[in-house]
Amino acid sequence: MRLVILDDYALASEWAAKYICNRIIQFSPGPDKYFTLGLPTGSTPLGCYKKLIEYHKSGDLSFKYVKTFNMDEYVGLPRDHPESYHSYMWNNFFKHIDIDPSNAHILDGNASDLQAECEDFERKIKEAGGIELFVGGIGPDGHIAFNEPGSSLVSRTRLKTLAMDTILANAKYFDGDLSKVPTMALTVGVGTVMDAREVMILITGAHKAFALYKAIEEGVNHMWTVSAFQQHPRTIFVCDEDATLELRVKTVKYFKALNGKIFYSLWRAAAHLCQAYIPILSSYP
Repeated sequence: MRLVILDDYALASEWAAKYICNRIIQFSPGPDKYFTLGLPTGSTPLGCYKKLIEYHKSGDLSFKYVKTFNMDEYVGLPRDHPESYHSYMWNNFFKHIDIDPSNAHILDGNASDLQAECEDFERKIKEAGGIELFVGGIGPDGHIAFNEPGSSLVSRTRLKTLAMDTILANAKYFDGDLSKVPTMALTVGVGTVMDAREVMILITGAHKAFALYKAIEEGVNHMWTVSAFQQHPRTIFVCDEDATLELRVKTVKYFKALNGKIFYSLWRAAAHLCQAYIPILSSYP
């Protein structure tokens, strides 16, 4: 497990975007070898998506041979609703890059058979060869996707009833009207994400500091589903300084020393985008 600590949200977003860029480039995708990328929604990854769009528009990164699988989608919300995750992904990312729409997979919360939709999503991931890199964000209660406190840590893609805390938190996107907030969603499971060959979790802001503490310093606990990734062989937590406020000083110093000044300097001093300046983390503690 790695914890990469950057000064602020902008730098954390840029680091994450450059890491994704570098992973895709080093993978050398092509017509018979697609890079499979798991993606989140929410406010945290927006900065990362903006940077990836920049890299694409500058000609340094192509998504032509990338397949994406999104974490979740509301049930019953029209696909073209401004708060659906279909709309989020297309408006904030997909329409700005060269990905083939047929390669961008998002759960259908309006499917006639929701169980079959979940099973089909798992099948598509398997047929694509599994996820190479799954990027995720978390909520203040440590949930990843809609795997809220108490979720099984071996769960698969499924239908979930949303907790009241989640509904209250999402009300700001629906004019503050609780009656407009979806109460159910389709979500990948913790086990689905754990199957990825590498996982990168983005955690920024002081309001998520306690969740990072639970993820890093305490044991695996299904009440904090993000803690499951302690057991993944290749997990990177990318955070800003504000998110470390609940961590012990020695924990922060340990991971900063582990990453090393050279690691950080290589990234900051890069003369050109993406190419070989963020070393792929081939070894994990």
